[in-house]
This record gives sequence, structure tokens and C-alpha cells, in this order.
Amino acid sequence: MVSYQIEKIVSLEEFIAVLNSSGLAERRPMDQPNVLHKMLIGSNLIVTARESGKLVGILRALTDFSYRCFIADLAVNKAHQNQGVGKKLIQLARSTSADARLFLFAAEGAVTFYEKLGFQLHDHCYQLRPEDDLS
Repeated sequence: MVSYQIEKIVSLEEFIAVLNSSGLAERRPMDQPNVLHKMLIGSNLIVTARESGKLVGILRALTDFSYRCFIADLAVNKAHQNQGVGKKLIQLARSTSADARLFLFAAEGAVTFYEKLGFQLHDHCYQLRPEDDLS
């Protein structure tokens, strides 16, 4: 049985394992454990799914708990995908601040998942990469 909870921190090893087992590692700096560690400790909302104590899903976010919640990672072990784990992680994150809008960048393969949950495409999202000059 999968349990869901909010945790202050998860270990770097657990985070790396779930990124690898979910497929999200393809789009994360897996060769830079110091960056992965900073990603974890810089998050102020971590929602986890565990089965018999083992991390099988994680939602990592930055939020003010009232107006905005930016979901930085949603990773679910492939063996637990299509079982409602991701949806439950999002529901628990949303319950921490019911009035906040949830924002995220969707991986190409996850677009239909988010649309099915009711997320809507926002056409005014911009990014400035580290290698881009601020004009």
C-alpha cells in the first residue's frame, strides 16, 4: 500500500533513485549531484509517495502557500505509474494551499496526463536560461 505525506527533506540517494526509475532523469542534471542536492534543499514543499518505506514518487515545489505553487518535479517510479500516484501527490500539494494556482513545465510525454487532471496551457510563460544574457 502506498502512503502519502509531506516531508521536510528526502535523501539525495532516494531522489536520484526515483528520478532514474521514473524516466525524469533524462531531463535533470544527473551528473551533478551537488545541483540535485541544492534542488532538494531549496524546495519548500516536498510531497512523497512511499511503499513499505521506499520512495516511489515525489513532488518537489516552491510555494508561498497562498497565491502560487510552482511544481518543479513530479516523478513516479514507472512501476507505479498509471495508478493514481501522481494525481494524489498533486492533490496533497494542492491541499496545503487551496487558493494557490499550480504551475509546472510538462515533459512532452506528460502533457495528456496534466490535461486530463484539468491543467490548462498558459501561453505567457517565459524562461531565461543561465547562458542567456539579461538585456
